[in-house]
Amino acid sequence: MPILEKETSRDRDSQVLPKVPVPPLRQTLDTYLKCVQHLIKEEQFKKTKAIVEKFGAPGGVGELLQKKLLERRDKTTNWVYDYWLEDMYLNNRLALPVNSSPVMVFPKQTFRNHNDVRGFAARLIRGVLDYKALVDARALPVDFARGQLSGTPLCMEQYYRLFSSYRYPGLKTDTLKVQTSAASSAPEHIIVACKNQFFVLDVVANSKQLNETEIVSQLEKIMKMADNAEERLPPVGILTSDGRTEWAQARDLLTKDLTNRDSLALIESCLCVVCLDEPCGLEPRDTTRALLMLHGGGREKNGANRWYDKSMQFVVGMDGVCGVVCEHSAFEGIVLVQCSEYVMKYMTGSPSKMARASVRELPPPRRLLWKCNPHIHRLIAASGDRLQRLVNNLDMDVFTFKDYGKEFIKKQKMSPDAFIQVALQLAFYKCRGRLVSTYESASIRRFQQGRVDNIRSATPEALAFVRAMTDERATFTDAEKSKRLRDAINAQTNYTIAVPTTVEMFCCYGPVVPNGYGACYNPQSDHIIFCVSSFWENTETSSAVFVKALNEGLQEIRDLCNRSSAAAPKAAHSGQGARPAS
Repeated sequence: MPILEKETSRDRDSQVLPKVPVPPLRQTLDTYLKCVQHLIKEEQFKKTKAIVEKFGAPGGVGELLQKKLLERRDKTTNWVYDYWLEDMYLNNRLALPVNSSPVMVFPKQTFRNHNDVRGFAARLIRGVLDYKALVDARALPVDFARGQLSGTPLCMEQYYRLFSSYRYPGLKTDTLKVQTSAASSAPEHIIVACKNQFFVLDVVANSKQLNETEIVSQLEKIMKMADNAEERLPPVGILTSDGRTEWAQARDLLTKDLTNRDSLALIESCLCVVCLDEPCGLEPRDTTRALLMLHGGGREKNGANRWYDKSMQFVVGMDGVCGVVCEHSAFEGIVLVQCSEYVMKYMTGSPSKMARASVRELPPPRRLLWKCNPHIHRLIAASGDRLQRLVNNLDMDVFTFKDYGKEFIKKQKMSPDAFIQVALQLAFYKCRGRLVSTYESASIRRFQQGRVDNIRSATPEALAFVRAMTDERATFTDAEKSKRLRDAINAQTNYTIAVPTTVEMFCCYGPVVPNGYGACYNPQSDHIIFCVSSFWENTETSSAVFVKALNEGLQEIRDLCNRSSAAAPKAAHSGQGARPAS
């Protein structure tokens, strides 16, 4: 029976997806060698190959571990899930902002006054509650794979962690907790951050959700309370921006006091955090907005107006800089994209019912209280210093390539995602004269509890292509370059998580290694938005240099495609065997 697009997650619960397979040992080892051979010197490769052969020998360590993996696969829903979660996220001791948490940057908003800000924030909260109702009812339409696996239903588990998860810091490893409480005891409050103070906003009163007008009225009270300088408390939120071990130590100190335990419990059980940011005083270019979403601009701006452990933080800046920050351990970027798109469409959709809505007499929002001794004050100051270093170190360049977009690439009968990945390899080769190991996310959501695997985009075929494109002796013909381009694109399998958005917003993240680049892209029909990040401290990298090389490379590939298209009819006409690659 064909699967209908309208099917909901609840209908799909009965259709059990397959388990993630364990690839045969030989295949794993061969793939590993193929991934590294062209990236290292021959001598080094010989050593690596000898180690791999010993590992995979009959009766060796490899066979024993493979047997254990097969046993684990039989016993668990998803044998790789915990390994992935711990290795990628929970064991990582780096600070969440920049190093781990991806962000979605919304289109720039124009607010004339605080009323506009409150109206926008209230509408956003209503959109979030609307989306959460779909999640709770398991009524979200099922995602289906695109590309080579088109039509395959995908696992929807990640969506159910969107508003119910919280990452607790630990001294050695963090803990991800997902609330699976019955609907009756589910949390019905959000946390609003304003001027580095935190407030509880109950979104349900007398079993009825607050309407937009009521939320506006509560936000107005929160802003008034935040303005009261006498009652202002230390900026505890900045502790969550620190390294995970440092934050765990600070949290241990905080929890010694009952007042702090109560405040933490309310934050840890909220649906989401809404951050009302102060104007940052910077020109709101794409790059600036991306930086402000990633780290809040540091302690002098809105860096302490955050609570990074919570899975979803919606940011509404008084100067129109808005977006979402997400704690990555609970779900992948596609879930962030889908939720953001839904909320943005909700906000621009049906006209606001505010004029007709009545306002009930509601209890005022509550300020969260903190008891801080001199030791905690010192820790807050130290966290601020470390966040400032991170802010000063991030080199970000958001670049819109306007010469062409998805439509031109599709006309070449190429996958836009694979095409862009090859262009990124060319840009890196132009900068450094070599390729390095590259991580690209690939969805494995067609399996139970599937998250992501990675694709090694720096393939031997990509290396052959970029060498041909950068060869100064011009030894390669256009036909040879075109063939190498298509080989590189075909090698770049199409299982990737393509997350282009339909709303003009973009995703970005920091680099995952000190001497590398983070490159996020959003291909639209006639342009492509790139967010390139690196660290200033590393002299080998420069986001501006990479962007320049990327711009050149994209133009060179377009020119090659155009020349090849023009040459193809001539070759066919003259009866020569130079057939255009299909």
